[in-house]
Amino acid sequence: MNEEKNNGNRQFVRELAISAILLAICIVSQFFKNLNVYITGPIVNLCLVMAVMAAGLKWGLILAVITPVTAFFIAASPVMQAVPGILPLIMAGNIILVLATWKLFKPAVENGTSIINPGSIIAAAVSAILKGAFMGLTISRWLLPTFIPAESPLRGKMAVFQMTFSVTQLITALIGFVYFFIIWIPVRSTLQKDS
Repeated sequence: MNEEKNNGNRQFVRELAISAILLAICIVSQFFKNLNVYITGPIVNLCLVMAVMAAGLKWGLILAVITPVTAFFIAASPVMQAVPGILPLIMAGNIILVLATWKLFKPAVENGTSIINPGSIIAAAVSAILKGAFMGLTISRWLLPTFIPAESPLRGKMAVFQMTFSVTQLITALIGFVYFFIIWIPVRSTLQKDS
């Protein structure tokens, strides 16, 4: 019984440590958010996928909720400040990516075949599309047009904001999966040695 409890505690500490490292990577990347969304976005999406794959679903969900909050405090864009309702929708988009990764992508890369296989590529694409479509419909098509007042100077940048919270979300999620494909093999072998 004690052996089982110790193994459970060890597993929890391992998952917590992995998640803390991934959160730290996300936070550091968010300092570069105002330079280029294509730096921060793929790294955050990579960390969400990595959390699911290396630590489990609950840790991926925790990161999905925390990372938009840290982004808001580190480098909130004017549109995030003007429409704070965007935060829960970004969290929901991240949660969709995490759940899709858990249900679709994780089984495609854990069955013993090569990590890059037709199933894993399709699962990654579908996961990214689900996130991008959700954020595009809820943020780009509904939230921003509804809650940015007509007289606001932000209205002039509406097309940019709508692109950022739809197509850009899809692209950065896809890039995050590409990064995952590149680094998962050495990470997985390290994790297997440690367990």
